[in-house]
Amino acid sequence: MPGIDECLLEAMALPGARGAALVDWSSGLALGTAGDSPVGDHETTAAETAELARAAAEYESFAQPAPDSAPGEVLGQPVEDLIVTTRTGYHVLRFVETSFDSSIFLHLWLDRADGNLALARHRLRALAEELVLR
Repeated sequence: MPGIDECLLEAMALPGARGAALVDWSSGLALGTAGDSPVGDHETTAAETAELARAAAEYESFAQPAPDSAPGEVLGQPVEDLIVTTRTGYHVLRFVETSFDSSIFLHLWLDRADGNLALARHRLRALAEELVLR
């Protein structure tokens, strides 16, 4: 099972990958980074994407329980991933479930011309499931 650095390196191996980070959305801090940042500073990018992730994870509109869940039952993160499309790229935020606190997500920045969004979503899901935070 990969740690943070290995996980980010695998994410950067995806076609069109420009940058990757593991971010704690409760604090807005990057726990690890690889590649470039869209704004030239990984900490700024982490803080900005954390705001988006926090909103999606906490707003009731996105936090609807699964249809087959019992009242009040918590089934992990209600949101699996977020995709933001810009004129030049894609930003994929994949929530990572952890045993201690599920406020972690993987952020992958893809070049729009070279990136494969379907492949990125599939691979980020697998990386999030395999990730071991050390």
